[in-house]
This record gives sequence, C-alpha cells and structure tokens, in this order.
Amino acid sequence: MSFTFVDLFAGIGGFHGALSALGGKCVYASEIDEKASRVYLRNWGLMPDGDITKSANDINMDVPEHDVLVGGFPCQPFSKSGKQLGMEETRGTLFWNIAQIVKIRKPKIVLLENVRNIAGPRHEHEWKIIIKTLRTLGYRVSEVPFVVSPHKIHPLNGGRPQVRERIFICATLIPLNTKTDKSDPGLPNIDSFYSEWDINSWVLSRHLPTEKRISKSLLGEYKVSHQENLWIDAWDDFVRSFRREFPDEKLPGFPIWVDSWVDIKTLKIPRNAPKWKKSFLLKNSEFYTSHKAFLKTWLKKWDNLSNFPPSRRKFEWQGKDCNSIDETILHLRPSGIRCKPASYAPALVAITQTSIIGKSRRKLTVREAARLQGFPEWFDFLDQPKSLSYKQLGNAVNIGVVYNVLKAQIMRDIDLLENDDILVTQILSSPLDPYQKIMEFGDHNIRTKEKVSQRHLRVVS
Repeated sequence: MSFTFVDLFAGIGGFHGALSALGGKCVYASEIDEKASRVYLRNWGLMPDGDITKSANDINMDVPEHDVLVGGFPCQPFSKSGKQLGMEETRGTLFWNIAQIVKIRKPKIVLLENVRNIAGPRHEHEWKIIIKTLRTLGYRVSEVPFVVSPHKIHPLNGGRPQVRERIFICATLIPLNTKTDKSDPGLPNIDSFYSEWDINSWVLSRHLPTEKRISKSLLGEYKVSHQENLWIDAWDDFVRSFRREFPDEKLPGFPIWVDSWVDIKTLKIPRNAPKWKKSFLLKNSEFYTSHKAFLKTWLKKWDNLSNFPPSRRKFEWQGKDCNSIDETILHLRPSGIRCKPASYAPALVAITQTSIIGKSRRKLTVREAARLQGFPEWFDFLDQPKSLSYKQLGNAVNIGVVYNVLKAQIMRDIDLLENDDILVTQILSSPLDPYQKIMEFGDHNIRTKEKVSQRHLRVVS
C-alpha cells in the first residue's frame, strides 16, 4: 500500500516527482494550463483536472480522499473588510478553494509552496490569514516563514546548484482528542540536509552536470546571437583589462551604469531620486572619476557602447575573483548584464532570461534547466517550443527541496502521525537521494508514455 496525495496547481509535476519518490500515489491533480497538463500527462500518466474553482467549492467537491495535499498556489490579495483574519476573507481567492478541500477531506499533511514575498511586508495580511485559517481547521503550523533553497542542500540529499529561495507552509493535522501544545511548533529541522555542504563547493559543470556533447543543429539554437556576443565581448574586455590595469583592486560590486559616468565635480543628483538611486549615481561617479583614463580608453575601443541598448550599458559583477566572463554564468536581464561564478545558477524564472554559460557562450539547454529543478533524464517536453519548456520549468517546484522538506515535516510532527504507519514508514525509509528512486520510474514511465492517448497529447493551440 502507498500513502495518497493530491497535486494542486500541479504545473508539470515537481511535487508529483518528489512525493512519488517518497512512496506516494497521486489520486488527483489539478492544473488550469492545458500545455502544462499535456506535459504532466506525458510524464506522470495522469491527466490533471482543470479549474480548481469548479472542482472544489461550497457546492462541489470532486477532489477525492487523500493523505497529503500539496501545491504551489498563486498569491492573491485577500479581502480586508473588518480585518477579521478568518476564512471568509479568503473567498474569491485560490487559497479559499484549498481551504475548502482541507476542511472537507482533512488530509494528514498539507504542504504549500510560494515565493518568498508572500511573507513580506506587502502580503503580511495574507500571510496571517493563511496561518490562522489552517490553525482554525485543526492543523499545527508555524507562523515563521520556512525558506529553503536547493543550492544549500547537499547533492547526496538531492540538492541542486541553483539559488531558488521559496517559502514552504508545513501544516499537520492534529488528531481529535490529542493533547498537544497548539502554539507555534517551530520550523521543520532541515539542518541535517544543509550542515555538511558548503555552497561554495558547487561546480556547475560537474554537479549539474552541463551537457558536454550537443549536436551542431541544437548548439545553433542555444548559442548566443551575434549581437549578444558583442555585448558580452565588450564587458569581458572590461573585466580582463581592469584586472591587468588594477591587479590589487577589486571590480565594483555595485551595478555599473555607463550612462551615469560623470566627473564627481559635475555630478547632479535629482532631489526626488530614491535613496538607492542616489547611492548608485554617487558610486558610479566616484568610480568614473577615479578611473577616468582607463574607462575612456575602454569606451573608445567599443565606440562608447553607442549601439548598445540601455540595459546592456549596465553591468553587475558578482564574479568575485573570476578573471573573465568565461569563468562565470551570466544573465541578460532587463536591469543589465549580471555575472557570477559558474558554481550555482541564478533561479530559473518563468520568462526568457535563461542563464548563459560564459565559457561556451550558450544558454542552458532545456535538459540542463530540467536538471536544475531535479527532473529526471527520462522527463520530456514533447514537441513544444523551448521557450514554453523554460517557462514551465521556471514555474516548477524543485523536486529535491520538496523531498527533503516533507521528510523534515514528518520528523517534526511525528507525535501527531505515530498511528499512521504507512505514511511515516514510507517517507522516513526513503533513500537519501530522491533521484535514486525517480530514475527507477524511468522504464515504467516510458511504457506509460507509449500507452497515453495521442488525443490528449495533441499540440494545444
């Protein structure tokens, strides 16, 4: 027997991968995006239900009984009428539908994921409602945000070289007639997965790993464009030249704005400029004034970056002691070009800002992006555009993080779960590394893929 779980706002199945590796069986999934559902069906053999608001409300409850409820739910503003901090304030939001399922089905475990900002000042009201609602429904849950990132987890425990800080809400049902302190239980203890790993030990080429052999046809799709290469070349020349000219000096750690390079004597800072902007304007002016001859020579060599768009005239060096961009991984961001050591990657995002491997002058492949999120080698994206696969991966939850967070939640609340041998035994006896188990699914899932109806796998227009 297996414990059962439902996968809400399922995307392409990050939660599914983690809970399957822990021994669970998915009995229901929900995802409103048809293209993501198509990938989910292809790989996990289950077609997600569509709009959760129609499947779980105060009239219908199509979600079956289950032991564990998981989901990366969208954060929406709640009503503030009266500020009662009760469940009614969640009505009209997707969290209300989650709460309806929890209220009726009473899963033993609720594990929700969201961006870090959900516990920030702008969403303080929403955060308090979420915690109070879960406690009112009979769950033990901490009001302290539980922030976890895959790059801090040891690779032997399923860690991945990606900075991706996400908040997890770990709620465990308090059985009836159970005497327990209902005050804040504290966060699950994930230290054992963290403590023995130094984040500076990541090497992207080895731990991801990056693909060594890419066909010429595919390589052409991932290579940076001629224009992008020109931007990178210019700033690579800046880094290398600065290192030679000023060997005892560090490169600026603040964002460099070429359009703000003026002598300190002529600097004029607008009175109404925000504090952060005033600081950057001042720092750029001081940097320019101190290195004027060098910077003028560099600018002249590159035609003053006159053909560069404004966002490529900005540069942020986080490369520490790297001697060139070739030793970094970089992002072409709307706010500028950002470089950091090729150890762990920046967070995948749901827009086209794919990381670029400096040495290869190519973007991370879809397979490499999938590895960053912990998806197995047999996982595929059918015939859809690469841009869509990147978007889906940017929206996905990291499999290794979920795997370890749920283990830690079970250990924290073992006193509430001691009568559930199946759930506790399966999860706590699972391998240290989730990928050991996920890879075993490969042969079975390949057979499942062959049986999946082509009617469901048609290209969604």
